Amino acid sequence: MIIREALPTDANQLAKLIIQAMDGLAAKFIGSTDPYEAVPLFERFAALPCNQYSYENTLVYEEEGEIGGMINAYDGADLEVLRAPFLDYIQKTYGFKQDLEAETQAGEYYIDCISVAPGKQGKGIGKELIKAMVDYAAAHGHRAIGLLVSKENPKAEKLYTSLGFRVVKERDFIGSRYFHMQITK
Repeated sequence: MIIREALPTDANQLAKLIIQAMDGLAAKFIGSTDPYEAVPLFERFAALPCNQYSYENTLVYEEEGEIGGMINAYDGADLEVLRAPFLDYIQKTYGFKQDLEAETQAGEYYIDCISVAPGKQGKGIGKELIKAMVDYAAAHGHRAIGLLVSKENPKAEKLYTSLGFRVVKERDFIGSRYFHMQITK
Protein backbone atom coordinates (compact mmCIF):
# COMPACT_ATOMS: atom_id res chain seq x y z
CA MET A 1 0.00 0.00 0.00
CA ILE A 2 1.23 3.50 -0.83
CA ILE A 3 -0.16 6.99 -0.74
CA ARG A 4 1.16 8.95 -3.69
CA GLU A 5 0.51 12.04 -5.74
CA ALA A 6 -2.07 11.41 -8.46
CA LEU A 7 -1.17 11.28 -12.14
CA PRO A 8 -3.16 12.39 -15.20
CA THR A 9 -3.56 8.69 -16.08
CA ASP A 10 -5.54 8.20 -12.84
CA ALA A 11 -8.33 10.49 -14.12
CA ASN A 12 -10.96 7.81 -14.79
CA GLN A 13 -10.67 6.33 -11.32
CA LEU A 14 -10.47 9.79 -9.74
CA ALA A 15 -13.64 10.91 -11.54
CA LYS A 16 -15.66 8.03 -10.11
CA LEU A 17 -14.36 8.68 -6.60
CA ILE A 18 -15.03 12.42 -6.83
CA ILE A 19 -18.61 11.72 -7.93
CA GLN A 20 -19.06 9.20 -5.13
CA ALA A 21 -18.03 11.93 -2.66
CA MET A 22 -20.23 14.60 -4.26
CA ASP A 23 -23.24 12.45 -5.17
CA GLY A 24 -26.16 14.78 -5.99
CA LEU A 25 -23.93 17.84 -6.32
CA ALA A 26 -22.17 16.26 -9.31
CA ALA A 27 -25.58 15.76 -10.95
CA LYS A 28 -26.49 19.43 -10.35
CA PHE A 29 -23.38 20.56 -12.21
CA ILE A 30 -24.53 18.81 -15.41
CA GLY A 31 -28.28 19.32 -15.03
CA SER A 32 -29.01 15.64 -14.44
CA THR A 33 -30.47 13.45 -11.75
CA ASP A 34 -27.80 10.76 -12.20
CA PRO A 35 -24.43 11.85 -10.78
CA TYR A 36 -22.59 9.15 -12.74
CA GLU A 37 -23.50 10.91 -15.98
CA ALA A 38 -20.84 13.42 -14.83
CA VAL A 39 -17.97 10.91 -15.16
CA PRO A 40 -16.72 12.46 -18.43
CA LEU A 41 -16.78 15.94 -16.85
CA PHE A 42 -14.72 14.97 -13.83
CA GLU A 43 -12.46 12.70 -15.86
CA ARG A 44 -11.64 15.70 -18.05
CA PHE A 45 -10.80 17.99 -15.12
CA ALA A 46 -8.96 15.35 -13.08
CA ALA A 47 -6.58 14.88 -16.03
CA LEU A 48 -5.96 18.61 -16.55
CA PRO A 49 -3.62 20.87 -14.58
CA CYS A 50 -4.64 24.15 -12.92
CA ASN A 51 -8.17 23.43 -11.64
CA GLN A 52 -9.67 22.42 -8.33
CA TYR A 53 -10.23 18.76 -9.35
CA SER A 54 -6.81 18.35 -10.97
CA TYR A 55 -4.53 15.41 -10.33
CA GLU A 56 -2.09 18.13 -9.19
CA ASN A 57 -4.19 18.64 -6.03
CA THR A 58 -4.82 14.98 -5.31
CA LEU A 59 -3.26 12.16 -3.31
CA VAL A 60 -4.32 8.57 -3.92
CA TYR A 61 -4.23 5.40 -1.86
CA GLU A 62 -2.95 2.63 -4.11
CA GLU A 63 -2.80 -1.06 -3.35
CA GLU A 64 -1.71 -3.71 -5.85
CA GLY A 65 -1.96 -1.20 -8.70
CA GLU A 66 -5.54 -0.22 -7.86
CA ILE A 67 -6.69 3.13 -6.48
CA GLY A 68 -8.73 2.49 -3.35
CA GLY A 69 -9.23 6.10 -2.33
CA MET A 70 -8.40 9.71 -3.03
CA ILE A 71 -8.20 13.08 -1.32
CA ASN A 72 -8.20 16.40 -3.13
CA ALA A 73 -7.05 19.67 -1.51
CA TYR A 74 -5.54 23.06 -2.34
CA ASP A 75 -4.66 26.47 -0.92
CA GLY A 76 -7.92 28.29 -0.16
CA ALA A 77 -6.40 31.52 -1.49
CA ASP A 78 -6.41 29.88 -4.94
CA LEU A 79 -10.10 28.85 -4.92
CA GLU A 80 -11.34 31.38 -7.48
CA VAL A 81 -8.46 30.75 -9.90
CA LEU A 82 -8.79 26.96 -9.60
CA ARG A 83 -12.59 27.04 -9.80
CA ALA A 84 -12.79 29.34 -12.87
CA PRO A 85 -11.99 26.80 -15.64
CA PHE A 86 -14.47 24.28 -14.20
CA LEU A 87 -17.27 26.84 -13.80
CA ASP A 88 -16.66 28.28 -17.24
CA TYR A 89 -16.84 24.80 -18.79
CA ILE A 90 -20.05 23.69 -17.01
CA GLN A 91 -21.73 27.00 -17.80
CA LYS A 92 -20.92 26.70 -21.51
CA THR A 93 -21.40 22.95 -21.84
CA TYR A 94 -24.28 22.19 -19.46
CA GLY A 95 -25.89 25.60 -18.92
CA PHE A 96 -25.06 25.62 -15.20
CA LYS A 97 -25.99 29.06 -13.92
CA GLN A 98 -25.91 28.89 -10.12
CA ASP A 99 -23.53 31.19 -8.26
CA LEU A 100 -21.34 29.16 -5.92
CA GLU A 101 -20.48 30.37 -2.46
CA ALA A 102 -16.80 30.35 -1.48
CA GLU A 103 -16.26 27.17 0.49
CA THR A 104 -12.83 28.20 1.75
CA GLN A 105 -10.61 31.27 1.99
CA ALA A 106 -7.03 32.48 2.17
CA GLY A 107 -5.15 31.14 5.17
CA GLU A 108 -6.60 27.63 4.88
CA TYR A 109 -5.50 24.54 2.97
CA TYR A 110 -8.87 23.16 1.92
CA ILE A 111 -9.83 19.49 1.60
CA ASP A 112 -12.35 19.58 -1.23
CA CYS A 113 -13.06 15.85 -1.69
CA ILE A 114 -12.25 12.61 0.02
CA SER A 115 -13.55 9.27 -1.16
CA VAL A 116 -12.81 5.59 -0.55
CA ALA A 117 -13.85 2.95 -3.08
CA PRO A 118 -16.88 0.88 -2.00
CA GLY A 119 -14.99 -2.39 -1.53
CA LYS A 120 -12.29 -0.65 0.53
CA GLN A 121 -14.40 1.24 3.07
CA GLY A 122 -14.10 0.59 6.79
CA LYS A 123 -10.39 -0.28 6.60
CA GLY A 124 -8.90 3.04 7.75
CA ILE A 125 -8.03 4.27 4.24
CA GLY A 126 -9.92 7.53 4.71
CA LYS A 127 -8.02 8.25 7.93
CA GLU A 128 -4.70 7.52 6.25
CA LEU A 129 -5.53 9.84 3.35
CA ILE A 130 -6.57 12.66 5.70
CA LYS A 131 -3.41 12.28 7.77
CA ALA A 132 -1.28 12.24 4.61
CA MET A 133 -2.94 15.41 3.27
CA VAL A 134 -2.62 17.21 6.61
CA ASP A 135 1.08 16.31 6.67
CA TYR A 136 1.46 17.35 3.01
CA ALA A 137 -0.17 20.72 3.70
CA ALA A 138 1.94 21.31 6.81
CA ALA A 139 5.12 20.39 4.91
CA HIS A 140 4.19 23.07 2.36
CA GLY A 141 3.81 25.77 5.02
CA HIS A 142 0.06 25.59 5.70
CA ARG A 143 -0.95 25.69 9.34
CA ALA A 144 -4.76 25.57 9.05
CA ILE A 145 -6.34 22.72 7.12
CA GLY A 146 -10.10 22.85 6.65
CA LEU A 147 -13.04 21.02 5.15
CA LEU A 148 -16.82 21.10 5.00
CA VAL A 149 -18.92 18.25 6.34
CA SER A 150 -22.68 18.00 5.97
CA LYS A 151 -24.58 18.54 9.19
CA GLU A 152 -26.50 15.43 8.14
CA ASN A 153 -23.35 13.25 8.20
CA PRO A 154 -22.50 12.68 11.89
CA LYS A 155 -20.33 9.67 11.02
CA ALA A 156 -17.97 11.84 8.92
CA GLU A 157 -18.01 14.60 11.55
CA LYS A 158 -17.00 12.02 14.18
CA LEU A 159 -14.14 10.78 11.95
CA TYR A 160 -12.78 14.30 11.44
CA THR A 161 -13.13 15.11 15.15
CA SER A 162 -11.18 11.93 16.02
CA LEU A 163 -8.35 13.22 13.82
CA GLY A 164 -8.22 16.60 15.59
CA PHE A 165 -10.54 18.71 13.42
CA ARG A 166 -12.87 21.11 15.24
CA VAL A 167 -16.00 22.93 14.09
CA VAL A 168 -15.08 26.60 13.59
CA LYS A 169 -18.39 27.75 12.06
CA GLU A 170 -21.37 26.72 9.99
CA ARG A 171 -21.63 27.55 6.32
CA ASP A 172 -24.21 27.28 3.53
CA PHE A 173 -23.09 25.75 0.26
CA ILE A 174 -25.31 25.08 -2.77
CA GLY A 175 -28.49 24.90 -0.74
CA SER A 176 -27.23 22.77 2.16
CA ARG A 177 -25.83 23.54 5.60
CA TYR A 178 -22.33 22.35 6.57
CA PHE A 179 -19.95 22.40 9.49
CA HIS A 180 -16.69 24.12 8.55
CA MET A 181 -14.03 22.16 10.42
CA GLN A 182 -10.31 22.88 10.79
CA ILE A 183 -7.19 21.41 12.27
CA THR A 184 -4.12 23.52 13.00
CA LYS A 185 -0.59 22.12 12.69
